[in-house]
Amino acid sequence: QVQLVESGGGLVQAGGSLRLSCAVSGGIVSRYSMGWFRQAPGKERQFVAAITWSGGSTNYADSVKGRFTISRDNAKIMVYLQMNSLKPEDTAVYYCAADARPLILISPTRVKNWGQGTQVTVSS
Repeated sequence: QVQLVESGGGLVQAGGSLRLSCAVSGGIVSRYSMGWFRQAPGKERQFVAAITWSGGSTNYADSVKGRFTISRDNAKIMVYLQMNSLKPEDTAVYYCAADARPLILISPTRVKNWGQGTQVTVSS
């Protein structure tokens, strides 16, 4: 298993930007699909974005396409989520995730590795 530690959440006004970071350790990262999920109060956890460690191919939820960008730094073993043009509906706890299976294809309830989460609040 890998250990995941998120940082970078906070409070921002609508239209603003934030960058989330996820530090990865403890596993053979090239074997994992890395990504971000989010969970708003009273709602289920949902997929946001994913990237393959080896090839760098990406996937995004329709609600964030064109606004969010996922990336990785192989040397630092970090995964990032750049969030631009933020909307109040983006408010949620954001979780870094890792799994040997493609994150876009599996239910959040089956994801093997999670970070502790970081709060993102977008005010209108």
